[in-house]
Amino acid sequence: MPQRDSAREPLLGHHSGSSHENSSSGGFAYTVEDLAPLTDPTNPKLPHELGGLDKICQGLRVDPKVGLNSDEAAEHSVGKSGGAKFAARSKAFGRNILPTVQSASFWSLVKKAYDDRTLILLSIAAFVSLGVSIYEDYGPHHPEDEPRVGWVEGVAILAAVAAVVFTNAINDYQKERQFRKLNAKKDDRCVKLLRDGREQEINVKEVQVGDVLLMEPGDLLAVDGIILKSHNITCDESSATGESDAMKKDATEHCYVISGSKVLDGSGCMLVTAVGTNSFFGKTMMAMREASPEETPLQIKLDHLAESIAKLGMAAAIAMLVSLVVKYFVQASLSEEPFPSGADIFSDMVKIVIQAITIVVVAVPEGLPMAVTLALAYATTQMLKDNNLVRVLSACETMGNATTVCSDKTGTLTQNKMTVVEGTLSLMSFTSLDETKAWKNDVRPEVAQVIIEGIALNSSAFEDKDEKGNLAFIGSKTESALLGFIKFLGASYSNIRSDIKVAKMYPFSSAKKTMACVVEVPEGREKYRLYVKGASEIVLRSCTHYVDSEGETRSLDDNARARFEQIISLYADKALRTIALSYRDVSSSEFKKFNDEEAPNSKLICLGVVGIQDPLRPGVVESVRDFAKAGVTVRMITGDNIQTARAIAKNAGILIKGGLAMTGPEFRALSKEEQTEAVKRLQVLARSSPTDKTIVVRRLQELGEVVAVTGDGTNDGPALKMADVGFSMGITGTEVAKEASAIVLMDDNFSSILKSLMWGRAVNDSVRKFLQFQLTVNITAVILSFVSAIFSKDNQSVLSAVQLLWVNLIMDTLAALALATEPPSPEVLNRLPTSRNASLINFNMWKMILGQAIFQIALNLALLTYGAQLFHLQSKDGSVSKANMLVLRTMIFNTFVFLQVFNELNCRRIDDSLNIFKNLHNNKIFILVQVVVLGCQVVIVQYGGQAFKTAPLTGHQWLVTILIGSLSLPVGLFLRLLPSSFIPESVISHKPEERQPLVSPARMRWEGATSQVANQSRFFEAIRRKKEHPRQDEEATKTSLWQKYGSIVNGNSN
Repeated sequence: MPQRDSAREPLLGHHSGSSHENSSSGGFAYTVEDLAPLTDPTNPKLPHELGGLDKICQGLRVDPKVGLNSDEAAEHSVGKSGGAKFAARSKAFGRNILPTVQSASFWSLVKKAYDDRTLILLSIAAFVSLGVSIYEDYGPHHPEDEPRVGWVEGVAILAAVAAVVFTNAINDYQKERQFRKLNAKKDDRCVKLLRDGREQEINVKEVQVGDVLLMEPGDLLAVDGIILKSHNITCDESSATGESDAMKKDATEHCYVISGSKVLDGSGCMLVTAVGTNSFFGKTMMAMREASPEETPLQIKLDHLAESIAKLGMAAAIAMLVSLVVKYFVQASLSEEPFPSGADIFSDMVKIVIQAITIVVVAVPEGLPMAVTLALAYATTQMLKDNNLVRVLSACETMGNATTVCSDKTGTLTQNKMTVVEGTLSLMSFTSLDETKAWKNDVRPEVAQVIIEGIALNSSAFEDKDEKGNLAFIGSKTESALLGFIKFLGASYSNIRSDIKVAKMYPFSSAKKTMACVVEVPEGREKYRLYVKGASEIVLRSCTHYVDSEGETRSLDDNARARFEQIISLYADKALRTIALSYRDVSSSEFKKFNDEEAPNSKLICLGVVGIQDPLRPGVVESVRDFAKAGVTVRMITGDNIQTARAIAKNAGILIKGGLAMTGPEFRALSKEEQTEAVKRLQVLARSSPTDKTIVVRRLQELGEVVAVTGDGTNDGPALKMADVGFSMGITGTEVAKEASAIVLMDDNFSSILKSLMWGRAVNDSVRKFLQFQLTVNITAVILSFVSAIFSKDNQSVLSAVQLLWVNLIMDTLAALALATEPPSPEVLNRLPTSRNASLINFNMWKMILGQAIFQIALNLALLTYGAQLFHLQSKDGSVSKANMLVLRTMIFNTFVFLQVFNELNCRRIDDSLNIFKNLHNNKIFILVQVVVLGCQVVIVQYGGQAFKTAPLTGHQWLVTILIGSLSLPVGLFLRLLPSSFIPESVISHKPEERQPLVSPARMRWEGATSQVANQSRFFEAIRRKKEHPRQDEEATKTSLWQKYGSIVNGNSN
């Protein structure tokens, strides 16, 4: 495609199927389609092609100096009085609301939840079992004394499938409602616009095409428009263009304003040209809704496992079917009795098929989807209490395997509450806010007054009630901190503003990092006074004088400048944002020469420097330490300058010796290979753009990392979407950020991410615990049924079909409830993340599964063979009566159940920890489940009778079976103590499952220390050479040497 064609391509297609209703002009000169290209920055001439701004305003029936008229509805309501407000306008151009996402009906959620291969396989097995068992129950060969309960097994399996499906559907439904409630709260904000010739504040949903919207620094624009008047307006449009550079706006060439962008500097107004789904923001949001999540590592592994188990179960069933059929016909042929009739053969074949189907049903892990669903549902419910709203259910378990967290700084690691904590004003210092009143008493009153007036007047922040009704400063956090400072000193900014007239205002410019104003001073030496504040290094460069501790104005010589630079550096090293305050008096003649665009920042008198701190959130340092202990690397990606970012990262424990701190432009300038190498040690990325964040995420994922990313802005959407787990901010986050994220941090707190890591690991552990338990039960039940059926005279298993139902279904479902609802303990942070490619069943789990299965099979077969003799159930001649055989089978059944009950305790640990009872008292659900299982077992054995083919046991027999069942505990202890070297690699893989960090902290510290020593040695060697062979000025030499080596030393001296 030619370059010129692609350059004309709109950012988002605007022919997106707008409704006919919205396309109609409704009496206006333009339609939605006519105005849609006005969101395209590559077409600056379009307003002129449409006749210019005045013609566009006329076509939209608006006077740019007055705004829309509130009585427009009455004017254009034909045959009505008091028509809906702006009805014709809303009909023609739409309203500034996005259509509610079509809520999936409950039954569609049910259908979605059922779309799972394991559940479908279970359903098929259940229906086959149901059909065969109904035929068997009501067929001609059903024994008279047998209850017709064969259908229970199939129905119970279907009930388990239904429980899983409905649990998933209900959870999805509730989760969607919670997210809607959060979004509705965020949508409820107000904007300022011009209507009826006066400024008004209205709800953002009521903005119409044709409104004149007022623009101020910090505004997040929810509509598209054209600039009508601009006073140095600069916008961040990185969400649309991907460019991190601020875009300066004017009413001529750069006149387009895109919704979702943010006003950085300046003030002015714009004509609204697109709202709702017709705006760029609306189209972005609608596009977000179409994205579909990929399968997570756990889902992929579970699908493979379920498929493998199903194949093994089918193989076992076929083997059993073939074996029993061959055995049947061999026995029939060798028997002295007549060969069975066709009806008898058919009846016996049906029984053999039932046995084979029972094997399949036992083998298929029907409790597995239940365990996963319960674990995720329980975790997401509890995570909400920890201020984590999980939007994508699978993100919960994905977070458990996260290996790196890329976090914002402001508001996430820090409190986003700026406070003046230190300062040197009039060369007199204070080191805390409490000392400022003493400073005010010591400094000359006229100097204090100049400082206070400068802060009050040279500011756009103001005090108002916040959402909770409390008084708070509204506006820039830095300006709010300075106003808070003078308020603490007892000054009233509002009184100062009412007493002194501001002649000119120069809004804060992010390019120049300064803000200035000119005020009238009737009683001063000159008629006007210029106040300038901003980034300390920049303001200091514009100063020629300073105010000393005596209140006298002195020349800013090299020594004084060096002293101020030292103060600035000292504050920056303490992670303080430094703001310099300055002023100068201006004559009337000079004032007349001032330009409205460029602030006259020259020949200033430096009043001093204040250090503003955005303190770390409580618990951030501990959380970073816990992340490191858990093998998760925390990386800070911020827009702050490198010195402040490095200092905050050091304080938080993120930047360690040997770690890499660099700026976004530096990182972007590297080649792909260099970026891949740098990202391994990258811990701080300062002055970063949304593009940088996306590149970092991509490079980490290419290295096999599972990446979690935090973001709050519209421009963070791509990185949040690309990340394995995206965290958006519930308080400060934009709608686009929340839509792109998987988890919403309701309190914007970094420590909440650690809680989600713990819950994610708890979910993965819960699934593994259940797998360990279920596979042990299934392997034991399948082999025991297979072997006992093969060697029995009547081809019947030692466990009846109904007994297997209890063991296989009820026990599994209750075990899922017990093992999937265990809350996380701090111990989950004492291990490294599990590799993305690690097997779902690790070495320790296989050791426990196979060891317990072998033990239980051997024990049950031994009881079947020697149990009558062991339990004194034989008569004197060695025979066993039918009643005693029923008692023996009941005791074996009871023993089998108690083996599982005690093994469930073993399965609470999936590592080699010996204390399986640790934190048991915290899991009340587990204890309750065991009580229910024991109660049901007593009822089944004592009163089950014919249905369960059991006989009541005596107290002595109960005690014996419980004691034999408890042997699972010492066997589990033995297996945990069994060294790995005793089990050959060929039997069970010993491959480690932990994901090692790209570069371990220990190695990073070692490399940092050795690099520091080497750099210092080179530095002093260079100094020595320069003394021996002087070639240039000594100071210049030292400066260049420190620039070359000192920055490296400082960067690593953590």
